Amino acid sequence: MSEILFHYYRVNPTTWFYLSSLLSIALFFKFNRLWSIRNLDLGLLILFAPGLLAVEYGGFKADPAVQQAGFVWLFGVTLAFMVRMLFDSVMVRRPLLEPNLSTGGLNFLGLSLLIFLMANVIWSAPQAEAVAVAEDAARMGSRDAPLDADQLARLGPGYPLLFLLPQISTQTLFPGSDANGDEAAPPEDSRDLYETTARTMAIVSQLAIVLGTLAIGWLHFENLRLGIAAAVLYLLLPYTANMTGRVDHALPGALLLWAVVAYRRPFLAGSLIGLAIGTSYYPVFLLPLWCSFYWERGIRRFVSGVLVTLGILAIVLWLTSANAEVFVGQLRQMFGWIFPGNVSLEGFWALEGNDPVFRLPVLAAFLVMISTLAMWPAQKNLGTLMSCSAAVLLGSQFWKAHDGGLFMAWYLPVLLLVVFRPNLENRVALAMLDPNWMAAWRRILRRTPKDLPAG
Repeated sequence: MSEILFHYYRVNPTTWFYLSSLLSIALFFKFNRLWSIRNLDLGLLILFAPGLLAVEYGGFKADPAVQQAGFVWLFGVTLAFMVRMLFDSVMVRRPLLEPNLSTGGLNFLGLSLLIFLMANVIWSAPQAEAVAVAEDAARMGSRDAPLDADQLARLGPGYPLLFLLPQISTQTLFPGSDANGDEAAPPEDSRDLYETTARTMAIVSQLAIVLGTLAIGWLHFENLRLGIAAAVLYLLLPYTANMTGRVDHALPGALLLWAVVAYRRPFLAGSLIGLAIGTSYYPVFLLPLWCSFYWERGIRRFVSGVLVTLGILAIVLWLTSANAEVFVGQLRQMFGWIFPGNVSLEGFWALEGNDPVFRLPVLAAFLVMISTLAMWPAQKNLGTLMSCSAAVLLGSQFWKAHDGGLFMAWYLPVLLLVVFRPNLENRVALAMLDPNWMAAWRRILRRTPKDLPAG
């Protein structure tokens, strides 16, 4: 990067936390409405960063006390936001609180941030530990080393082919602590394709998040400026700068966001939800909520989209598997077929002093929450769908066995749109979906060549 910009050095994550926090306050804090819920949301968003920094600091210094404090901090902010999302539907008075900068200024700032973040992905080298994990995953599908229960427990649920991609961290708290210098180290030939694919998918996923945010602002909020504001705030967050190159973070978030964009097309929305389930497993807990939203109209189309997509992903695994044993193992990993007590814990639940047995009642409470959201409120609108989806993904972080609390891109794009959204009480499936879609398709299929317009 320094070859393009003279003496360019990346901003340290701690320094960027200070700068981005001040800039976010200047752009979005409502100084004339100090007790606005927007200001509370902005403060909670800023509070995510100290926890992330403490987790990274404790991991690098091998200090479990600091790392545990970081996870507890993250869980505290996550819990506050989960409660905020659960009560969002009762906030019917939603005055228009636009950002403090003009639309042109927001566009310029957002585009500049996007360019620098994408450049960081291109010029960053994968983490050494991530390369080792990817190489281990590459041996899963070989004839000599098929996927076994130990590898599933260690790597966690998800689409097996995505584990071949190395993790690219675009910022490090300590210079020289990993292979993230200003220039990327030349990869080995055997890993070149995987690293290029990881960079490409990370960039495409981040672009999809930004474009999806703009699309929701334009199509569903009928206010493009609100979509631009949410996208700029997402790009400003320290988490985004640190995890820009993580495909396992950004890809599910992009798919879920575009499912919201396509909510008027139940089959397409279901296909995107199914793809998110196949890639990261945890969006499967959104199904009761989304089925409840489409229950009065569109439920069959939505379920069909989910099943068709999962079937296609399973077929791809079959075609790329060496034998039936490998295919069954990869299918287990895709659908998370493992008992909660058999997984290898990482992050908070792996720290000394945290008894993993307490993870089970947390999981039980989470299941009670998603069951309740499927029944309440009885008639869900688009605003309810967005806020409750964010709440479900926030809740999954508390019991996630592998680095729970750090996968913020799964819910951040939707959460930010909830922060900026107007009143969406009239956006219900019964009113927004076409009831005669089957008749329309029959008319199209029955048209003969003479019925087509001339020329």
